[in-house]
Amino acid sequence: MSIPAGSTHLPRILDMVHHNPGEPLYRTKYESPDVLRGMGIEGKVYHLFDSPTLAVDWESVDADIFPRGSAARAWVDAKAARIDAQHAACAADGIKIYAMGDLMLLPKKLVEKHQLETCMGNPTDPRTGRFLRLLMAQVFERFPRLDGLVVRIGETYLHDAPWHVGRIEGKSDARATIIPLMRILRDELCVKRGRHLIFRTWLSFDIDLETYLSVSDAVEPHPLLTIAVKHCEGDFHRGNPFSKVLGAGRHPQLVEVQCAREYEGKGAFPNYIARGVIEGFEEHLSAQPERALRSIGELARARPDLFAGIWTWSRGGGWNGPYIKNEFWCDLNVAIMTQWARDPRQYEESIFARHATETLGLDADDAARFRRLCLLSADAVVRGRISPRGDVDPWWSRDEYFGKPGLGTFDEAAVARTLAEKDESVAMWQEIAALARQIKLPGEDDRRHLVASSEYGLRLHRIIRALFQLSAADTRNAPPGELRRFLSDYDRAWDSYKALPREHPSCATLYQKRGSPWGPPPGIETWIPELRCKAS
Repeated sequence: MSIPAGSTHLPRILDMVHHNPGEPLYRTKYESPDVLRGMGIEGKVYHLFDSPTLAVDWESVDADIFPRGSAARAWVDAKAARIDAQHAACAADGIKIYAMGDLMLLPKKLVEKHQLETCMGNPTDPRTGRFLRLLMAQVFERFPRLDGLVVRIGETYLHDAPWHVGRIEGKSDARATIIPLMRILRDELCVKRGRHLIFRTWLSFDIDLETYLSVSDAVEPHPLLTIAVKHCEGDFHRGNPFSKVLGAGRHPQLVEVQCAREYEGKGAFPNYIARGVIEGFEEHLSAQPERALRSIGELARARPDLFAGIWTWSRGGGWNGPYIKNEFWCDLNVAIMTQWARDPRQYEESIFARHATETLGLDADDAARFRRLCLLSADAVVRGRISPRGDVDPWWSRDEYFGKPGLGTFDEAAVARTLAEKDESVAMWQEIAALARQIKLPGEDDRRHLVASSEYGLRLHRIIRALFQLSAADTRNAPPGELRRFLSDYDRAWDSYKALPREHPSCATLYQKRGSPWGPPPGIETWIPELRCKAS
């Protein structure tokens, strides 16, 4: 039997704080529903480990799964109490409530007792389907304020879920996994309970148009079913293509936008991405002419029937640091994105101008300087970290870590062009730092942080330039004297960078002199000492 929905309207603007798995939670205003309401954000997506899928006690199904008095039951009850408080706060401020959850994720004891180890990742298995339906029934019975679920199958995190296990089979297999899972959830959430289902495509069916269309054709649309798609393919890397599945199929699409980019400092330095997302990054605007869409502004204009709105990640993504002390740059990207999403007919430039004068309180001259600084930041970041041409593997650096930039497959002209881009980036950061010192923001804290974060960007990108110079020299087996010169530049850049916390206390935590634990190797903690040996 179909249960009428409270509302078939999906909020046009959702926000999420993506806390680092396994770490202390961010301290951020974006966890406060009243702040979200004040910014015009209509719904909050709670992160994976505040998902109600972890907080049901299964007592109505089998009291032995989380027995009363056990440590596991105490954990579940505490999680449920925390979620109750979150939902009550959202309801009090009129914020719609959503929660992200990985599937399949089930209690360890349930899996062991019913011998689900080999089948729990297969949604076509009758036992898996049964327990998934039971899970959904318990979630919405226990948490009646919950407006819907956001489902992820691209990865399964267990860092903060000690009493559960997770598994998914064939996450990119439309026939065996995606379609049957989406049909079950559509039935349980949309049809039976009148709740929203937001199904994420990431790492599943986000880059293959044929797979996406096969899913779209096989799953009947429903007013409460929406598909979430990142604005770019794969992870939030500059240089990754604009999503080819946006604007395709027959289901409404919610566009994911990361506002404190995990591969680009996480808000530690100026990085204005809202213009590029709305109107097209330079690397997308110069893409092949056959690409139909290059920005979400084009999506909203060309397919208003499919454009359901935006889902900002105000904070977080990735792992570890840098950790910011001031959310100024996150705030800017969130503000422009949310103001645009209210009325996608607006031009980004007019929204920005209004924000600079009305919200930030800048006069006309400083508003023009701030606009110049922000546009420069987008150009400087892509030229510094990778390349507008997309020919540098973006994975050489992530979060707070550095590896060796890969130039081994480049010809001489490509290496020269890449190194020239690093010089351009540093020159842009020098202009950004100079502009920051001229702009008179009304608040003293923000004025100081504008200078601090701009200096952070400049000094960090001097290190990045030195790393590319060293990589190029290493690739061509440069003589020891040349290596010593570049190593000297590298050391000076690090010395200047490490002085930031003393000179600018509001700056974010610093990058580390090591590679990412998640690869790829080599990290600079092994590569740079090897270069010093070659230079000796």
